Amino acid sequence: MFALALAPQLSDAQVPASDPSARLRAVLPAQVAERVLARIAEARAHQLPAEALENRALKFAAKGVDPVNIERSVNEQASRMEVAKAAISSARASAPAGDEIDAGAEAIRKGVDGQSISFLAKNAPSGRSLAVPLFVIGSLTDRGLSSDDALKRVLARLKARASDTDLESMPGDLPAQASNGQGNRPASTGRDFGQSHKPATAGPPAGVPGNAGKKSNPGQSHRPPPKA
Repeated sequence: MFALALAPQLSDAQVPASDPSARLRAVLPAQVAERVLARIAEARAHQLPAEALENRALKFAAKGVDPVNIERSVNEQASRMEVAKAAISSARASAPAGDEIDAGAEAIRKGVDGQSISFLAKNAPSGRSLAVPLFVIGSLTDRGLSSDDALKRVLARLKARASDTDLESMPGDLPAQASNGQGNRPASTGRDFGQSHKPATAGPPAGVPGNAGKKSNPGQSHRPPPKA
């Protein structure tokens, strides 16, 4: 009985150690931390996935990203979330889930506009989560397809009742010329996001090169070295 009574107290005592707010204050300069936390609180008040923003800031801090860039990245992501939420909400009766909003923000970063997100929400099978479809559309545009072409391909798969696993395989099925292209990628890509629809998976913010500044080209990964 004593152990059962003590367990909730121990659980409560452990909360601060995993509190994202406390951890953000520990890893960011005080003024930056307060501004970031205020932006996250504002996002939460607007029913945006605030936890994804918290995790994002913590991931960047762990990578040693400049606090100024962390703050900018959180602000930009929150703004994209607002656009994604409005785009989905305007096209269907049910409110968008947090992972749908987060995936929509990822797609917007990669060049997909709010109108395309609304079109997907309106035409996807009823009851189908848009999180993975939006993630895949963003990944396809990132690999060279135009957002319109990516949207058409994903919608066709959705109407054929493809599973999320099937959808996730689509970027890897692109022909070499598509993955080598630039599609409609925006001039400033802001590579501050990872390529996963899961929250908190992110690369360095805009202006911070990933992979030591080296560019990778999936279409050339198996090409033989040039002859001397």
